[in-house]
Amino acid sequence: MTDKLLGIDVGGSSIKAGVVDVAAGKLLGELISAPTPRPSTPEAIMPVIAALADRLPAAQGRIGLAFPAVVKHGRARTAANVDHAWIGADGAALVRRLLNRPALFLNDADAAGLAEVRFGAGRGEAGTIILLTFGTGIGSALFTGGHLLPNSEFGHMELNGMDAEKWASAHVKTLENLDWPAWIERVNVYLERLHALFWPDLFILGGAISERFADFGPLLRSPARIAPAQFTGQAGVVGAALAAAEAGA
Repeated sequence: MTDKLLGIDVGGSSIKAGVVDVAAGKLLGELISAPTPRPSTPEAIMPVIAALADRLPAAQGRIGLAFPAVVKHGRARTAANVDHAWIGADGAALVRRLLNRPALFLNDADAAGLAEVRFGAGRGEAGTIILLTFGTGIGSALFTGGHLLPNSEFGHMELNGMDAEKWASAHVKTLENLDWPAWIERVNVYLERLHALFWPDLFILGGAISERFADFGPLLRSPARIAPAQFTGQAGVVGAALAAAEAGA
């Protein structure tokens, strides 16, 4: 099987794609993207995926599709930041029909976690890792001894009478015009709750905002070690391709 696989990461605001060297765990060439259509139904999103795939002909074989939903037995079971028409959809089957290539469909934060644990900030960590992606919502991935517990969905844990992501996401920081200390105080409360429940050895903080880690990292507090994600905005694409490679091994 080729080592150059296509990874696709569907988000609430954009759809990203790239060719990934799965043996080395790195992107080959540029990361390309397109706006997520509105409404973000399967019928609207699939042509965007096809157009991105056409721009990346170097990728062959199985495709990895990371998606913002709980994925059970190949089907989306939730749709927090995309159209609810996705609930029940078989993402891999949609890709197969569209591109005539096999595909793997998985949760986007799980994909990002795979990239970080295999080749990024969590590489070599034998203990428990929680990856958190701060963006439109809060995605999460839980690993112990390098093994993934899929669909953890810690962004929907209750905090202050609401989903944690409605109180502590990067989107909320922007929406409420919070400065770094005010936002990180919320994040610290969230990390404290997660630590009390799971006692991780390492938190990895991802999402685009992790590129600003130098601005807020010194304000973070936790008994666990905290590290910025190394793949930042590429994590979902790289991890989707890695998952597809592992599924086809």
